[in-house]
Amino acid sequence: MDYKVFCLVAIALIVGSISSANGQAAYTEEQCTVERLARVNCGYSGITADECTKHGCCFDSKVADAIWCYYPRATPEC
Repeated sequence: MDYKVFCLVAIALIVGSISSANGQAAYTEEQCTVERLARVNCGYSGITADECTKHGCCFDSKVADAIWCYYPRATPEC
């Protein structure tokens, strides 16, 4: 493979990996502390923790009869 092609492929891979990251910072524990009955579904049945957080949501599978992938608590506006 010639040098120019190698560089183009390397740049494409780097740009692709950067653009695939959604830039969503992880929510704090406080933001994801939502009562079981107050959780609003953000995913689908069988969603993984990684998929859930990629959608910008909280994931908690500790409570069996609750929604595991849910929207974080709304932060109050100043």
